[in-house]
Amino acid sequence: MSQLEQARSLVEAMRSVIDRATTALAERCEVDGRIDVGRIDEHQTIAYDLASIASALTAAEHLVAWGTKGDLEADLALALAADVAVDLQSRVAGRETSWGLDAGVLHDQQDALAAGRDPAFLAAIATRVLATGEAGSRHLPEDLEMVRQTFRRFAEDKVAPVAEQVHRNDEDIPEDVISGLAELGCFALSIPADYGGFAEGGEDELLNMVLVTEELSRGSLGVAGSLITRPEIMGTAILKGGTEEQKQGWLPTMASGEKMCAVAVTEPDVGSDVAGVKVTATRDGGDWVIDGVKTWCTFAGRADLLLVLARTDPDRSLGHKGLSLFVVEKPRFPGHAWRAEQDEGGGSMDARAIPTLGYRGMHSFEISFDGWRVPHSALIGEDDGLGRGFYLQMQAFANARLQTAARAQGVMQSALDRSVSYTKDRRVFGSPLADYELNRIKIARMAALLAGCRVFSTEVARQLARGDQGGQLGASQLKQLSCRVTEWVTREALQLHGGYGYAEEYTVSRLFVDARVLSIFEGTDEVLALRVIARTMLTDALARSPA
Repeated sequence: MSQLEQARSLVEAMRSVIDRATTALAERCEVDGRIDVGRIDEHQTIAYDLASIASALTAAEHLVAWGTKGDLEADLALALAADVAVDLQSRVAGRETSWGLDAGVLHDQQDALAAGRDPAFLAAIATRVLATGEAGSRHLPEDLEMVRQTFRRFAEDKVAPVAEQVHRNDEDIPEDVISGLAELGCFALSIPADYGGFAEGGEDELLNMVLVTEELSRGSLGVAGSLITRPEIMGTAILKGGTEEQKQGWLPTMASGEKMCAVAVTEPDVGSDVAGVKVTATRDGGDWVIDGVKTWCTFAGRADLLLVLARTDPDRSLGHKGLSLFVVEKPRFPGHAWRAEQDEGGGSMDARAIPTLGYRGMHSFEISFDGWRVPHSALIGEDDGLGRGFYLQMQAFANARLQTAARAQGVMQSALDRSVSYTKDRRVFGSPLADYELNRIKIARMAALLAGCRVFSTEVARQLARGDQGGQLGASQLKQLSCRVTEWVTREALQLHGGYGYAEEYTVSRLFVDARVLSIFEGTDEVLALRVIARTMLTDALARSPA
């Protein structure tokens, strides 16, 4: 069998295992014909492992389909399939009964597994990766490749040279980076042409954004990689729920970069459980008065607009049905602390930046709203938007998860770049580090993980652009997988650098601490696995089961 045939055989066998395990868990979590969240929580360990493996397997399946494009792509597909198979076996081992499986998972696939795990095979992959620094070809249409190269040059010329200074000194993002991206149309990518943007529909509309995000994140996650995430979230919410007047008023200024955005959703006691939001917006004539505290409001100092999720119905038993979204205008502020006061009404905002390990430059703020007044026109959708805030935000966050995965892939590519360069140049015991088998296998695995995530991103971007039903699940799976494996890739990149990897003067140390935040924001790893991925998989399995 060829490498691609072995990879296909392996992923097909794993899909069969995952389907059986999903059906078994669905039966245990079913109550009155529906999947019960409480039952999922009784089986969290299995549900988490099942969701995590399913995410990785889906990436491997897409990479197998991609494997027809070239020999390296086929080899990377087998390497990734073997990695996922080993992970599956280790998670099932000793818990076969809990998974609803027999012992000896994948026992008929030992030849394919051995081929994908063969050190000589992986070392041969590394030879090709070391020659180019790339995890296979992107195989992009000419117009998308041109976009990618444009933003790669910008990242190399404008972002990378300031990345270390911003990180080490926890400085603000330089204004010339923001203005330069505005000139390139970066903030207009997801806004329709009717409102001053470049989006005109089509299957590759979101893929455009993915490529830009990855290249900017390759330069620096904190300086540039996240700048278009917030306009994407706010723009989507306005497009989905705003009035025509609101769209005409806000979207063109966002597309041009005249108005920068931040998102205020999380609260000190409310993270992923958004239904528990306590910040209130109380109607007072033609205004709404906002009170309470939001936290982890990234980029909120420099931003001109805040997207604020607030409780507009005092009946807390309504949960997420009592929430609405507001676009709150504010002055720009530099630095790590600021206060804004209203001339009329006496409202104020006080903010302080939360010190963080990495992801510096953006600054994440805790903001206290005290009687801050906004007009009724600041409520997205106005009267029709009351109580719709949770739904609008969740729709916006699907694209944000796709974008976060792209940020992770940019960090991975940067880590691979540095690993390739350093191991080729650094000599130990008379030979370059790249000549040693163990190091070559690490580089091969980095490339396989990156390739799988990239191909998965391409598919999810097109699913979401088409409005396919599977796009929401795919975005969550992609985000969970990409962010989790980026931690491993940056860890190994640092390890390959030895003591220098631990020194701040080497970029790889920044990549390592930046990567750690990715599995936390835009949906934590565990919440995505349990509340989104596993729940969706179990619901689908229950629907397929005979009545």
